[in-house]
Amino acid sequence: MRSRWLLLAAGAYALALALIGLWKTPVDRNVAVVDLAPVAWTIDRLGLDPWQGYDLVEFTANIALFVPLGVLLLLWWRHRGWLHAAGVAFATSLTIEILQQLLRPERFASVSDVVANTAGGAIGGLLVVAGRRLRPRQPVSR
Repeated sequence: MRSRWLLLAAGAYALALALIGLWKTPVDRNVAVVDLAPVAWTIDRLGLDPWQGYDLVEFTANIALFVPLGVLLLLWWRHRGWLHAAGVAFATSLTIEILQQLLRPERFASVSDVVANTAGGAIGGLLVVAGRRLRPRQPVSR
């Protein structure tokens, strides 16, 4: 039963990732439903110009987008480490960027996206590894 829920979550995540990565226009274009005033305030307080601030927000969002991938992978592959999650995140991100370059001329393939996405997958994997180490071991009953 546990693996069924994990597969369902992985399928939903894969669909969302494909839609976000391969949508005709960037998903952050014309984002008017979100109040960006706190983000603008933070960017101003950090002394960044708006484009630097946007790049930081986009980079952070790309990290966050791939954290679930690292988590899901290591929940499925119980005996693998975070480097496996980072490797799959790298390959997945590189594939998305190549497909954007080939199929979506209105999108921009970016090395920084691959770096951020790989970091997100690694962070997700590290969270699972840390959770495993913090969880008390159950004695094996015979």
